[in-house]
Amino acid sequence: MPPTMPWLNEPPQWSDRDGVLSVRTGPETDFWRHTFYGYVTDNGHFYHRPVTGDFTASVVVAAGHSALFDQAGLMLRAGERTWLKTGLEVTSGAVQLSTVLTRDESDLSVVPVPGYAGSLTLRLTRFGSAVCVHRGDEEGGWHLVRLGHLDLPETVDVGVMCCSPRREGLEVAFRDFRVGDPISREGLE
Repeated sequence: MPPTMPWLNEPPQWSDRDGVLSVRTGPETDFWRHTFYGYVTDNGHFYHRPVTGDFTASVVVAAGHSALFDQAGLMLRAGERTWLKTGLEVTSGAVQLSTVLTRDESDLSVVPVPGYAGSLTLRLTRFGSAVCVHRGDEEGGWHLVRLGHLDLPETVDVGVMCCSPRREGLEVAFRDFRVGDPISREGLE
């Protein structure tokens, strides 16, 4: 991780050593706005940096998921009302890949992670107002999970996020976080 990244809602315990960011979440943390549950919360942990223009960000995430809605992954944020988060999350009785797009109201999509063995490589790409999420597989391939729209300013914050809405103490390890040029549009399939 770059050494100059700040936290939005710094967790109670974390370290950044040898390219691995280790985090232990605080109590009842999350990012969500209105939909279905009726509440707004913006206290999840987000370790980020500003990025201007189109980009692709990627990370390998591993976490000790055990409680409903435990989550860890990538986030793109233009403010408290406009953001995307994607990552491993406990829902429907298993660790799955969730993506939330928030345009004042949050929406949620969830997909299974075939062959999940405790870690997952994620990729998030911005093309203007289009954002897309891919998951990696064991053979080094990429699978499109979500393509959506966000009205974004030229510069947004990008980084890793983790939350534990029903408890505290989710332990997460992020490694190989990178931000670079966007993938080709042909890479969306």
